[in-house]
Amino acid sequence: MHLNPYGTYAVQLAASLANDWPADRSGIEARTREFGMTMAFLEDAEDVDAHSGTREVIDEWLRVVDAATPELRAEILNRHMSEAAAFPQLVNHDDEGWHLHYRDDRQSLPGVLRSVIPVGTALHLTTRGITRLGRCTAEPCTNVIVDVTRNGRQRFCSVRCANRAAVRRHRARG
Repeated sequence: MHLNPYGTYAVQLAASLANDWPADRSGIEARTREFGMTMAFLEDAEDVDAHSGTREVIDEWLRVVDAATPELRAEILNRHMSEAAAFPQLVNHDDEGWHLHYRDDRQSLPGVLRSVIPVGTALHLTTRGITRLGRCTAEPCTNVIVDVTRNGRQRFCSVRCANRAAVRRHRARG
């Protein structure tokens, strides 16, 4: 059985963009490739400023990350999905096999991400758990964490932050 990967790559793509914002459109496109998107993004008159348009998508998504309750998280995410301009469709590009896309290939870069990221986040939260998205707890870090651990207890964005927090706890005891 092949499961749709949107819940993994789309939410991790959003976190990657939030944690390390690319300098320009080509950096954003390179990041989408790094996280498994293979499509080419249209550039047209409506997509003059894909860099700031994509930043807006990520800033809106961060409201989901920072929601105080699961109910508020779901409310914000549902609103984002209702505003997406794409519809699910079956595709078989390059004869790699039929699969489901939650985006329109004719959309601009921000438009595609505005469709894919909310659906991917919803799939992640419904299959892994509504609390599996948050911020690193090692101060002063504020990186986004997409918890894909088996036990669902990821608190830090990296080994570095986990070690920093452990040293602080150790020194506080000492």
